[in-house]
Parts: sequence; C-alpha cells; structure tokens
Amino acid sequence: MKAIGVIPARWGATRFEGKVLANLLGKPVIQHVWENAKKAKTLDDLVVACDDERILKAVERFGGKAVYTSPNQPSGTDRLAEVVNAMNIDIAVNIQGDEPLMKPIMIDNLVMALQEEKVAGMATIVKKIEDDSELTNSNVVKVIIDKNGYAIYFSRYAIPYNRTNGTDSKKRPTYYKHIGLYAFTKDFLFTFKKLPNSSLENAEKLEQLRAIEYGYKIKVVETKFDTVGVDRPEDLKKAEALLLREQENQSSD
Repeated sequence: MKAIGVIPARWGATRFEGKVLANLLGKPVIQHVWENAKKAKTLDDLVVACDDERILKAVERFGGKAVYTSPNQPSGTDRLAEVVNAMNIDIAVNIQGDEPLMKPIMIDNLVMALQEEKVAGMATIVKKIEDDSELTNSNVVKVIIDKNGYAIYFSRYAIPYNRTNGTDSKKRPTYYKHIGLYAFTKDFLFTFKKLPNSSLENAEKLEQLRAIEYGYKIKVVETKFDTVGVDRPEDLKKAEALLLREQENQSSD
C-alpha cells in the first residue's frame, strides 16, 4: 500500500504566529519535523503543505519538498486532503508541523497498523501519562480506549474520572494522552472531510470526535515516546531541553 506523509504548516497560528519557522537549536521547527519524518521507512513520499510563501521558501532552503495550499483551509486535515486529492495513494499520514520531537517509528507503526486494519479507516497515537500535571492541563488531550484498541472518546478533561481519588497504583486507572499524529486511508479521509461538524467536536474543539460521533472507528497505537508540541513561545524551551537530552544520550551510547 502506497503511503505519503504530509506536514500541514500554517503561518497564522493564533497563539504563536509563524511558529513552524521559530528557531530551535539552529534550525526552524519545521526542519526538525521534516528530518525526523524523512527517516520513516513506510513513507513513499513526504511533502510540506503550507499556506505562506515564507514557509515554502524555508522548506526549499533546507532541501525539503513543499507545496502551496489554499490559505482558506479550515484545518490541517483539509490541507492534507487538498494535497492528496489527485494522488494515487492508499494511506495519507497527517504529521503535525509543530512536533519537532516526533519519532519516525511513530509514523511507521501507524502506517503498518492501518495496513493491517479491517475496521477503521483512521489511526492515531497515544502514550501513557506519567506526569500528573498533564491530567489537569486542558491542552493535553486524554483518550480512553476499548479492549480491541479503538478509541472510545477524546477529552480535554481527565478521563476516566477516578471516583476513589486514591493514590493506590493498583486501583488507579491508566491515563493516556493523545499525540496528534493521524493516518487515514484515502477513501476514509474524504468520507471524514464531507461529514458535518459534530456537537462533540464543537464542544471540545477536537476534530477526531467527529469520526466517533458519526459511528466510525479510530484505531489507537501506543508509543513509549513523548513529544512536545510548540504551541507557545515558551514551548521552545521545553523542546530544546528534550532535544539536548536526547543528543547527550546518543553521544554516551
């Protein structure tokens, strides 16, 4: 099955305009994303879908492949659909342009899961929450999963609710956070795009809830790797610290 990776990169982010070109250890954030995604073994092609000439030129300067997409697209998923519409592909991976710590194995695991999938036309990544502060952070999206590995619900609240409020690790539920990396079959991508916005989606401001509310399955793949999304200028320091730690660990191996 032919798979393409698309990195939607929008200039006008509300909380941090131009964040994909912000400097992170001497490179723009988008270059870190590109270089990591380029190492994925399951992708037949990789492209940055941008809405601004500054991003397009920056990508071309570091040797990446970029295409211009309509600045009127309402979401990264719509930008993804615009790029792959005329392509002869089976799977499209939506790779967040503000996730510089994303690992290529995440992409590979996602693509392989969707290649084997018989029910869902969409798959995404989760990680166990280890830092309790993330449970009360509404920017960290939580997810509950059924026994077959499909998402039940995504929320900005801590789900499931721990009624006992105890600290006993044997009684405490396992919490997962959502990492915003998606893979779609091409057919389901356009099915999803045509669905009207749903009430759950509008309430939580999470577009993946549209699929769930309309009765579609989302396959969930667990990773052990953490990421940091660059949503605000202060997130650059967090990403920098983690990248430096990774570099130190690699040099000591």
